[in-house]
Parts: sequence; C-alpha cells; structure tokens
Amino acid sequence: MSTSRSSKMTGLLNHRLRLTLADTRTMSGQMLAFDKHMNLVLSDCEEFRTIKSKSSEAKQIKRSLGLVILRGECVVSISVDGPPPMQQRAKQTGGPGVARPAGRGMPVPVPGMPPVGLAGPVRGMGGPAASMMMPGPAIAAGPVSFARPHGMPGAPLGFRPPMPPPGFRPPMPPPGMGPPGMAPPGFPPAGFQPPFPRPPHGPN
Repeated sequence: MSTSRSSKMTGLLNHRLRLTLADTRTMSGQMLAFDKHMNLVLSDCEEFRTIKSKSSEAKQIKRSLGLVILRGECVVSISVDGPPPMQQRAKQTGGPGVARPAGRGMPVPVPGMPPVGLAGPVRGMGGPAASMMMPGPAIAAGPVSFARPHGMPGAPLGFRPPMPPPGFRPPMPPPGMGPPGMAPPGFPPAGFQPPFPRPPHGPN
C-alpha cells in the first residue's frame, strides 16, 4: 500500500463505508481498522444482495452481520456512506482542558498537603489527629540556668542539724549485716590490702 492511500484510509477511520465486493454483494458498516493488504474490519455491518428471478423483478435482500472482517482482494470499490457517530466525534475533537499526570488510579495530591495515605491515621482507628502529625514552627528557647538564683535564702552560716534525743538508739541492721560503718561478715574491713605474693626462690 502506498503512503498516499494509507493516509486516505486513515482519514476514513470510524466512517460508515459502502463496499462493493467481487461477487456483486454490497456491504455497509463502520470501518474500525485496516492493514497494508486492505483487509478491513467493519462493525454494525449490513449485507445487501440482489436476487434476480425469471418470474418476478429483481429484489434486494438485507441481512445484518455485525462485526465482519473482509479480505482486501474481495473489495472492488469503496465509498463513504456516512460520517462517524457522535460519540466518536467527541473523542476525536479535543476540548479545553489541562493534562495532569496521575499514577495508577491514585488522586493527584493538592499542593501544600501531604499525599493520600501519609496524612496520618484514619479517623476512628486510633492514633493522633492529622493536625498533630504535621511539623510545627521551630521555637528558639533561651538557655536554662540550674544554679541557685542570687538572693535565694539558704542554710545560715554555722547551721547544725538537730541532735537525736537522749536515749535514742538507731535501728538494728538486718541479720548478716554489720553495724553502720562496718563491713558485712565475710568481707575484708575497709582499707584492707592483700599482701603481695613473694617471688619464687631459685634453686640452691
């Protein structure tokens, strides 16, 4: 098929065509596709056949075929029978609009808002609210001093803690523990240092 014939056939896509076949039949249908061998695909196809008889005049018989594939070698002539349907026209003519990318059926996120699924837990499923998940503005705080402020009253000079009353005895330690300031039984006393090992004697 030449380039000029291919461009002409491309301009006839979705048009309703009337084709005359080699066996004198006439086919009418909407052309959906074609190839380099002029094989045609027709939808809503109707067949018209003329029958001649000796007793009566010639009459035309109509038959609905639906979707038909015709071999290009059987087609004798092609003529335009009607324009494309209204739905096909609406698809071919582009209207005013803006093309925006969308991925795998997910809605396009609004600028300035987190994507769907990252805005926080679903309402009623627990967890903090979406407003708590958004980062807030940074607050610069001054250094905190842990020293005692100047002028804060403290213990006066020469202060002594009160002495226990006469006859007061501290509680006894639990069994196995020595008195306060003493090591428990089995432990060396405070400040104990083990003796250094003596060097081995050589042979005499």
